[in-house]
Amino acid sequence: MEEFLELRSVDSLTDESKSKSIAPIKVCSVKAGGMMSLAIDNLGALWMWGNCPQQSNSTEGGFSLVSSFTPFPVWDFHGHTVVKVACGNEHVVALVSAGETYKGEDLVCYSWGNNSHGQLGLGDRESRLRPQIIETFNQGSPWAVYEVACGAFHTALLTHKKRPSDTLESICWTFGLGENGQIGHGTTQTALSPEPVKELPRYVYLISVDCGLFHTSVVSSAGEVWSWGMAKGLGLCPDASFTGGDAGDAISPLLISCNGANFQDPVDVVCGAAHTVLVSHDGYKLWSWGRGRCGVLGNGETIDCFVPSMVLWPPLKQEFEQEEFNTFIDEDNKAAKVSEEITETDKRLSMAMEEMKLVQSELSIMEQYVSILHGSIFGRPFEKQDIPSSLRTSGTFDITREWENMLELADRSKLVRLEMFHRNMLAGVKDKLMKRRIQEIIEECLPSSTTGK
Repeated sequence: MEEFLELRSVDSLTDESKSKSIAPIKVCSVKAGGMMSLAIDNLGALWMWGNCPQQSNSTEGGFSLVSSFTPFPVWDFHGHTVVKVACGNEHVVALVSAGETYKGEDLVCYSWGNNSHGQLGLGDRESRLRPQIIETFNQGSPWAVYEVACGAFHTALLTHKKRPSDTLESICWTFGLGENGQIGHGTTQTALSPEPVKELPRYVYLISVDCGLFHTSVVSSAGEVWSWGMAKGLGLCPDASFTGGDAGDAISPLLISCNGANFQDPVDVVCGAAHTVLVSHDGYKLWSWGRGRCGVLGNGETIDCFVPSMVLWPPLKQEFEQEEFNTFIDEDNKAAKVSEEITETDKRLSMAMEEMKLVQSELSIMEQYVSILHGSIFGRPFEKQDIPSSLRTSGTFDITREWENMLELADRSKLVRLEMFHRNMLAGVKDKLMKRRIQEIIEECLPSSTTGK
């Protein structure tokens, strides 16, 4: 359902037009965080409502959050186009065109609101009632900002170089509260100005970033996902039962894998207060991890999940499509049929969950076996690049050809190791055969010696 807000420009209204209605303006995007909400309309205007940074008579010009029960426009951006916006508990960050219209890479980054932890990226802790440019990303900056996200008290941005380059790469910048590692700078210190997350690999293109209350996640075009912050980047909050050797906050990015591999064809990553959801396979698959209360992970459970789990999406069978519901004529029969379908769907979803858990368990065991076998032969853990190219591209595996290719590409040290492994294996087999033969001879001789007595 489309939502509409009505905008009236007081300066442009004539006496005649004041009596006429103005066409409604469409909401193109909406964001919410803390106790405030924001919307961008199709004219590029920004609207706010809730507990918003505003001038208050009671504060004598100081910073305060004032409740607004209806949307009001941010007049500071009048004559410009607001392209993207994000908000935390008490701060806002917006990407706004330098001119009247958006031309692709002419965005300027503004921030305002509470700045007690440096979440505005302005180099100090002074709060701002009105938008102010973050100088690192001003009109003359070499960096073009294309994504923005806010946590409770921190901010994350994605940029790429404005000048054309043969290498498609991007940088994630963060600033604000860092006590749980949520800005990913390798410490728990607060950053008052934007700093790049240096532990992320170079020469990757990040397509999406989002922040939870105290954690941050990004995903690359190649399907690599990194998270950092509270509880190893899971954002589980202090009362979560996350203990053991892996407990603690991640002060640098951690790679989140899908059964040891990248996520295929990623689209977007979003963070809730204490969980993360990834859209992959061009929108046909969903993965989630983090805090599982109220079923927020969508995997049929309410427990915390420390690794990505598949969300029950899409419906399992074609008979669940909407057109089947439209075939019912009688309303009473329709309600009964829908109830039956829902019950049947629940049963099938439950069965699918059990089957998925069994498959995941089997895959985990197989992965462990492959890793042990690979490590004993090659002396290192099994990694994604070790999968033969023929198996990755065609789904078939010619073991003779792949073995010959591997020997052809191996250096001398690898060939020596393979030779030693082969000799030891043959020696073990010969030794076992000799022991078996000796045992057989003894068993053959025992009856004849007993008879001789």
